[in-house]
Amino acid sequence: MKSIETIATVSKDGKITAQLPLDIPDGEHQVVIVIDEKPLAQKHEKKEKKAPLKFSAYPVGLISESLTFRREDLYAND
Repeated sequence: MKSIETIATVSKDGKITAQLPLDIPDGEHQVVIVIDEKPLAQKHEKKEKKAPLKFSAYPVGLISESLTFRREDLYAND
């Protein structure tokens, strides 16, 4: 048994179309469908836009004067 979460499209005549991973063999399969009562478009319209998070810079300085973390110090010459 395999659990797949995807987005499906439901047409007016009640048919459902969904994209599945390619490793699912073709043919008839027994499936369980759980449908949210509101379509995604309606759910996103009602969400309020939140302001982006603001992170202030916090100067921490060097851990040690001998640690520069230059590329030449981190990687070998090979």
